[in-house]
Amino acid sequence: MSTDRLDTEASTEAAPGAEAAPETETEADPETEAAPETESASETVSGTADGSGGSDAEAADGSTGDTELSQAGAEEADGAESAEETATEATGETAAEATGAAGAPALSEAEAELAAQRELRARIEQRKAEKDGPIQAGTKLSGRAADLLAAVRAVEGGEKPSVHFPPPAPEPRRPAPAAPAEPHPVRPAAAPTGAAPETVSSVRAVLAAGGAPEALAVRAAGTLGEQAADALREDPWQLLSVPGVRPEQADGFARALLGAECGPGDERRAAALVGWLLERAALQGHTALESDAVRAALAERSVPDPDGALQSAVADGAVLVFQDALDTAPGAAAEREGGQDADAAGSEDEAAPQPVRVLLGLDRYALAEESLADGLARLLNAGALAPGGEQAGWERAAADAPSPSAAELIRAVARDGLVAHTGGEAARTEPAAVVTAARAMGLRAYAAAHTPDGRRRLAAALDDPAAAVTVSGLLAGSEGLGRDGEGALALDLLAVVDAPQLDVESAAVLVESLADGSRLVLSGDPGVLGSAGAGQVFADVLAARACPQLASRTPDPGPIGELVSGIGIGELNQVAAPGREVVIVPVREPGEAVHRTVQLVADSVPRAIGVPVSDTQVITPGHGGPAGTRALNVALKERLNPGPGRFGGFDPGDRVAYTPAPGRTLPGTVVSADADGLHLDCAGTPVVVPKDRVEASVRHGWALTAHQAAGLRWPAVVVVLPGDAAGGLSRPWIYTAFGRGERHLSVVHGVDQALPHAVAEVPAQPRTTRLRTLLRPAAV
Repeated sequence: MSTDRLDTEASTEAAPGAEAAPETETEADPETEAAPETESASETVSGTADGSGGSDAEAADGSTGDTELSQAGAEEADGAESAEETATEATGETAAEATGAAGAPALSEAEAELAAQRELRARIEQRKAEKDGPIQAGTKLSGRAADLLAAVRAVEGGEKPSVHFPPPAPEPRRPAPAAPAEPHPVRPAAAPTGAAPETVSSVRAVLAAGGAPEALAVRAAGTLGEQAADALREDPWQLLSVPGVRPEQADGFARALLGAECGPGDERRAAALVGWLLERAALQGHTALESDAVRAALAERSVPDPDGALQSAVADGAVLVFQDALDTAPGAAAEREGGQDADAAGSEDEAAPQPVRVLLGLDRYALAEESLADGLARLLNAGALAPGGEQAGWERAAADAPSPSAAELIRAVARDGLVAHTGGEAARTEPAAVVTAARAMGLRAYAAAHTPDGRRRLAAALDDPAAAVTVSGLLAGSEGLGRDGEGALALDLLAVVDAPQLDVESAAVLVESLADGSRLVLSGDPGVLGSAGAGQVFADVLAARACPQLASRTPDPGPIGELVSGIGIGELNQVAAPGREVVIVPVREPGEAVHRTVQLVADSVPRAIGVPVSDTQVITPGHGGPAGTRALNVALKERLNPGPGRFGGFDPGDRVAYTPAPGRTLPGTVVSADADGLHLDCAGTPVVVPKDRVEASVRHGWALTAHQAAGLRWPAVVVVLPGDAAGGLSRPWIYTAFGRGERHLSVVHGVDQALPHAVAEVPAQPRTTRLRTLLRPAAV
């Protein structure tokens, strides 16, 4: 790579690999934070589950300590900037209603999507209640509390479990959730109605008696319902279900209310902790946790009898218990390969029980995974829509396909109702070719992306741009043809790109909304960061091999594509960049990283590369720290759009990241503000954010995290790697961040050898889910 200067202050180009490390070693600033709040650093539930472990201040007499809730109010105000930010960039309820053009109340896009999810959960729960015995789906053991407890005792007592459960008889498809009949644009969302004032007032009184900040009253009333005050008096640890409250804070609240009756072994405390651990795990992508991990975390929280606490939680129905069969015990395959004594090995295999793992989960994610597995099996078993002439049409389309990979995908879709497709950015043209071919045959076919930016790129690859939609818009009814008389989406074929961004609940709603006989293509890049919500739908579908899988042979072009492709297989290669497509800017400490980043965005990239400031995006590992999104956005605003922040910290012209629902980020620009709220322009779509939602759902957006940037691309990207973020880097994070640039990538490099180490040796953190197991009976 050449050594031409991009920066006027002697920043040099170099390869990001080990052989081209900066000449100067990275120096950590002793005055700065030890590490930023990184997205990729998922906390382990076992051991130090939340980074603090058990309370050292708890007295020997069994009291839980009297930690005050002084931090809870701050966490509540900070909203999405809490530790759970990895999965939900903005917490809180979605806006409730908007006023349509005709003056009638209308659902916002985000609220319609969440309403559909709630409707689906209610229908699944009704279906579950209608069954006489335990629900048998895959290898789940659930139902009556006695059955659950018996399963736990059998597995943990060493008894040989039953690891095969026949799938339930297929049920007639039920109507999908209702949605607005006519498409509508993104509308200003009104503030949520919330709890009644008298409920909030009574909750505020209880919180005051327990020393909790009054700022929690509205959220607690919304979480616990009309009887929130009575519930908190009877069980103070229910405060732990309120977002932003931590166990030590709930312990202090309980101690203030209960006095001497409060102790670490209280059954109410144990039940609340189990639920909190599982909810926290969901924010990290898990839909369930191994029982040993939950037991260890309870012990860290000074629960004297973790086994009894788990059994009580299961008996009370607070959590569900499952046992999933493992393929082989650790080391079993190696032992079989080592010495082939057929007679002895055969007798041992017959006697040895198949290994299993015991999982605990919340019903909302368990039901979503079961519904999704059933729906995918339904699509797979339905097969092709029609034989004969239509099949001939598919063959003609394959013959005219723009590439061999596209032809192969078209033939696969013609044969099967469910197909998985993998590939990078350039491979998006292949599912687009399938949609174009289907529409040419008169089928109702659409391609769905994760973000409006992804929809824009899809539209460019389609003959008819109207065939490109977003998943959220499709479910909300604002995009596509709406729904048919039975409530199913009015389409015959759907190709979902950015499939790794599908969380299990959204995927369940989407698949449940597809009519029998519909075709579904799940397409995406398996190397990128996973969904912000719980689950790993695309990875589980690929691992279960429950449907035909095709890998694209269309590589991403240019030096950036070559660099990212190498990262995907664990290699950080030196690439030739004659047009300065890839530039490395070495820095020594976070302050210098901020300075260089501002210089690149404001001067060097526009001048040397020709990409304007508005098309250049900064990506950094986390929100906190001296070079996190907060610090970078402050510096970039000061340089690019200085102002007093008179609209709740924002000024007209500020770049922002708007989060209408957890896990969805819309880049935009501030236009103005009035009594209705903050007016934004999100890629040409006007959005009004109510004043009481601005703090929780709008951030400055010159700098984003890689999770926020997933599904988006810009002409130029500046990736900031400060030295204090070295421990939070992983291959998927680097792959995602580096792949967001279309024409240019600058890397502000301050992590020295941590970058090649992360690419080569730090894969994605595994998520504990059950979908793979549930899909195995349908594997082809």
